[in-house]
Amino acid sequence: MLRFILNKKPFFWLLLSIPALLMLQRFLSSDVLAMDMLHPTGEWSARLMIFAMLLSPLVAVLGPKPWLSWLVQRRRALGVAAFAYAVLHLIFYVIDMGNLDDILAEFWALGIWTGWAAMLLFVPLALTSNDASVRKLKAGWKQLQRLVYPAAVLVLVHWIFIHNNLVPALVHFVPLALLVAARFFLSPKPQPKGA
Repeated sequence: MLRFILNKKPFFWLLLSIPALLMLQRFLSSDVLAMDMLHPTGEWSARLMIFAMLLSPLVAVLGPKPWLSWLVQRRRALGVAAFAYAVLHLIFYVIDMGNLDDILAEFWALGIWTGWAAMLLFVPLALTSNDASVRKLKAGWKQLQRLVYPAAVLVLVHWIFIHNNLVPALVHFVPLALLVAARFFLSPKPQPKGA
């Protein structure tokens, strides 16, 4: 019975939404300000993005495992959830800033425009994270999804410069960088013809 429930996609979506629901409940009950929601929503977005990106390198390094296959089948949901938390992050940012003049005044700060740029890259990724887009775009779908790599770099820069602290961002991003590098070095190299 437990396996049946765990394998249902609505249950997985419910799990992904629990932190957002708790944050929204706290905000709507006036326990916290919009400013207090910026860090947790941004961090959840980054964590889910990183987790989704970790799956392919983990499969390459560890080989096929049932638990990894289960997660890989839900990778698009993780990516869409990362986007949803980024949207929530943006909403709280707009509420906190309060007006367009203040938003525009700080737009060109490195920690700000990188966040906007990452969000811009996330939009086509989220909009095409469905079976219909995979069928329609064919090989182009995978090419489009590779935008997640520059988006991840932008998120890293955004995080570092918003918090003026390198360590928390690196704690999250270094495992991803190491696994991507390991995947590159451990992947079989094409053999020359006639070898």
